[in-house]
Amino acid sequence: MQVRSGNQIRDLFLKFFEEKGHRRVHSSSLVPANDPTLLFTNAGMNQFKDVFLGLEHRDYNRATSSQKCVRAGGKHNDLENVGFTRRHHTFFEMLGNFSFGDFFKRDAIAFAWELVTSDKWFGLPKDRLYVTIFKGENGVPRDEEAHGYWLEQGLPAERIFEMGMKDNFWQMGDTGPCGPCSEIFYDMGIGASETPGKDLPFAQDDARYVEIWNLVFMQFDRSAQGELALLPKPSIDTGAGLERMAAVMQGKLSNFETDLFVPLIEKAAELTHSQGEVVGNPSLRIIADHARAATFLISDGVLPANEGRGYVLRKILRRGIRHGRLLGQNDPFMHQMVFAVRDEMVAAYPELKESSDRVSKVVLAEERQFARVMEQGLARLEQDFAPLLANKNAATAVTYPGANAFHLYETYGLPLDFMVDAARDQGLEFDLTGFEAARAEEQARARASWKGGTKASASPAYRELPKTTFEGYAQLVSTHCEVLAIVRDGAGVPAAAAGEEVEVVLDHTSFYADSGGQVGDHGWLRSDDHNTIVGDVLGCTQPVQGVRAHRVRVKQPMALGMRVDTVVDAEFRNATQRNHTGTHLLHAALRQVLGTHVKQAGSLVSPSRLRFDFSHFSAVADEELQDVEDMVNRQVLGNTPVVTLVDVPIDIAVNEYKAMALFGEKYGERVRVVKIGDFSTELCGGTHTGATGEIGLLKLTGESSVSSGVRRVEAVSGMGALGEFRRGYEAAQFATHVAGAGDTPPAEALRQRFTAQEDEIKRLRRELDQARMKSAASSVASAADQAIEIKGVKVLTQRVAALDRGQMRMLVDNLRNKLGSGVVVLGSAAEDGKVALIVGVTKDLTSRVQAGKIVGQIAQRVGGSGGGRPDLAEAGGKDASQLDAALAGAPEVVGSLLA
Repeated sequence: MQVRSGNQIRDLFLKFFEEKGHRRVHSSSLVPANDPTLLFTNAGMNQFKDVFLGLEHRDYNRATSSQKCVRAGGKHNDLENVGFTRRHHTFFEMLGNFSFGDFFKRDAIAFAWELVTSDKWFGLPKDRLYVTIFKGENGVPRDEEAHGYWLEQGLPAERIFEMGMKDNFWQMGDTGPCGPCSEIFYDMGIGASETPGKDLPFAQDDARYVEIWNLVFMQFDRSAQGELALLPKPSIDTGAGLERMAAVMQGKLSNFETDLFVPLIEKAAELTHSQGEVVGNPSLRIIADHARAATFLISDGVLPANEGRGYVLRKILRRGIRHGRLLGQNDPFMHQMVFAVRDEMVAAYPELKESSDRVSKVVLAEERQFARVMEQGLARLEQDFAPLLANKNAATAVTYPGANAFHLYETYGLPLDFMVDAARDQGLEFDLTGFEAARAEEQARARASWKGGTKASASPAYRELPKTTFEGYAQLVSTHCEVLAIVRDGAGVPAAAAGEEVEVVLDHTSFYADSGGQVGDHGWLRSDDHNTIVGDVLGCTQPVQGVRAHRVRVKQPMALGMRVDTVVDAEFRNATQRNHTGTHLLHAALRQVLGTHVKQAGSLVSPSRLRFDFSHFSAVADEELQDVEDMVNRQVLGNTPVVTLVDVPIDIAVNEYKAMALFGEKYGERVRVVKIGDFSTELCGGTHTGATGEIGLLKLTGESSVSSGVRRVEAVSGMGALGEFRRGYEAAQFATHVAGAGDTPPAEALRQRFTAQEDEIKRLRRELDQARMKSAASSVASAADQAIEIKGVKVLTQRVAALDRGQMRMLVDNLRNKLGSGVVVLGSAAEDGKVALIVGVTKDLTSRVQAGKIVGQIAQRVGGSGGGRPDLAEAGGKDASQLDAALAGAPEVVGSLLA
């Protein structure tokens, strides 16, 4: 066996299958396109899922790929194991080959055996290979075929093992394609044994016998009742982890010891100034792994956030940063790992060359934010400790709740071991069981939130239909269209009566279907005599790729085989395509004004408006929005022709025409390119104006945040823009009326008027606050004389009204100064029933009694809690009816706590 680098293994795998008639397909995005059931792409077959389900057809029936994958959330979550085991990763590459109804088991097994054992390819020693097959279980028969085909390859029968449903039966979901699988294992040798030196047989030592390839034989279709039927075109889906294969071929026990990781681990050691063991250091391994995951996720458009994919990315980044801190590196460093990942992976993923600067900036911003959050987390931890310490005594152990700790762990990223140590330093027990229970509950919620229902196979009503010929690029009316299917509630029917709403599939049509953010056309179906309206078309979709289903409200009886004309509502289409061309101009202008890091993250193009989501780190300033709007409308006034190039090979479109491929979209091997002069070039299947002048005018109507790192602009064009200007004119007229006529523009005059009013309101508020403070000070002017003495300590309690917490703190300071030495307790109740308590202790007494302990006990009497410093502490409560009683009992509380 020849030692090969990770890049060589990847290339050999793909070349082998190209020689076997497979199409080499580039890795899809880590964000699955149009698949709500997946958090991240986690297997090579994800991008072919619709092909396996019969929802999509491609111009090839064999494929091979090296797919980037992430398993760090939802049902597939390896995050907590990464760095501490030999083979767990958040990011990995899955080598795979696929057959879509072409070859099946015999060829799949023969291909795999040739690749792994031939000296021309991987050349693994045959005597170290084992395979598993499905033994038969739950009414599904043993996979006799696979057993026989492995014997054909010369594999001894004693090296073929049988496993059950759990290990050797694969299914896409609760329903749909499924089938037995066969796995190839490699014996890493006794040195890799789970128990050092112990020589155990296959299937009894997972550390020594490593699965390197899984061959899935999709031959059944599982119904909703759980019954299995043979698929008419059985398929193949295989997956081999590149990192595991590299460990095998480089003779390493751990994936982290391969050339895919060592350079990254060494860079992490350099950035964190780590000494001693490097490759075996779990923290350095975590940093290297998480840097790979973060770099690729951000490059594919995911940004740190508090929910969904962005939340998982944030956890990955913060876990890497935390382990840097464990190594003593408290300054930002993770952003520099991005360039190390780029240098190692750019040969296979050239897109990293363009995206690495943007990715590094995102990571640096997250590092800085995490530093701020850590400070907040420490403050929250101290607040959590305060009431516990107030009630702590030598006789009873006090426990810090695990649920509270998990909240700080999730929200602020406080490390578990740090919180355990902090609790111990304060003499508190730590509820580790409660922490783990809260973590398990959160993981269950995460899994449930990403079930999303399995993606069902295409309904038989659509699955076998031919593709609909779309004629709508060139015309709004298509004649003599044959009704191929009428679908009601998911089932095909032979006819539809007036008044029903059904979906109608035709052999050809002029209706555009929902796609790429553009809504489907509206219009009418007309009888073949061209006179009678048969139905109103309320939209058009593609339930199966290429098959267009018209949502029709039937006006005249319809039946299979009849002929109709499709008539698109010209006003609807024209308004929609004005907004679509406007979206392209808007995208290009945003990139010129804000920077090339701007990438589309979603869009909606309808007749009434357009919405465009894009990656950007901060709010777009008004001046920048004006620049964007000006730039777009200069293009509109120039009346630049909109040129559409059809049937362009995708590599030519991207590399030669420099067309932008949009985030989350799936493209075929040949694409349409929409070009607007030298200003904009994008891959797009939508409909557009013939020239930019047809847009009329584009007016931005809003800018907002969608999530962390994603902004949204909204706009209108054509008649919508005219309506917006009319509303603006009406507002200007009103402003003139309010602010008065003059040479000053209405908006500026109104702004000046409001500014003057705001200044007046601020002045009146200051006077009111001063009056309240004066009144409060007057009411307690002689309060010092009312203080009572407890164990030689003066205690002053007072209820105050109409003061905020800041004013109460000032009053506490004044009263402490008047007392000279003592304890001050103030309480107030707001109109909504909420209670505020503040306790101040003079510095000379903090060694005997602490404000945090006092306020904690008093707060319990009003249904609240709190804490703070030994000299000043605050609390809140819910029961205002108990405030007077709580204040009356304050001297007793102080007496019980005095040392």
